[in-house]
Amino acid sequence: MNQEIILEREVEAIQIPSGDAITLPVGTPVVVTQTLGGSYTVATQAGLARISSKDSDALGIDEAEAQAKKEYENKLKDAPLEDQVWGQLKEVYDPEIPVDIVNLGLVYDCVLTEKENGKTDVNVKMTLTAPGCGMGPVIAADAQARIMSLDGIEDAQVDLVWDPVWNQDMITEEGKMKLGMI
Repeated sequence: MNQEIILEREVEAIQIPSGDAITLPVGTPVVVTQTLGGSYTVATQAGLARISSKDSDALGIDEAEAQAKKEYENKLKDAPLEDQVWGQLKEVYDPEIPVDIVNLGLVYDCVLTEKENGKTDVNVKMTLTAPGCGMGPVIAADAQARIMSLDGIEDAQVDLVWDPVWNQDMITEEGKMKLGMI
């Protein structure tokens, strides 16, 4: 980390904090500032951007992390579906904060509803640390995609809500420890 890397190929990224899709050309110098939740936050001359793990080869990064993630997912496979959903939500990160959305206290509600066909719908209500965050739709879409990747899920909806207003007291003890708050 904090070592300059030259992109080995063109890569699609999400600009932080606007949430706009951008293309970083081959040869762009970047510094990886965070590697959490299956994505990479990089500092570029134009600001911060988020690169998906599927493009880690452009960063020249070995995917040993992917193997560790697979092992974690295999542990959750036999867990109850609700535990699997929460496990997926714990893999979603705000690219500017090194704590997952669950431990940041951003997930207010997670309801699983079993359907007649045996499949399950999931409805999540979550917030952001700041209402104007342009990454909100990206973070919500990441949460939805992770939930939809689970066997047995028919539909997942992630709604951004603003009531109650988020504050630092909502961060879990684990989150506060990761942030050095305790």
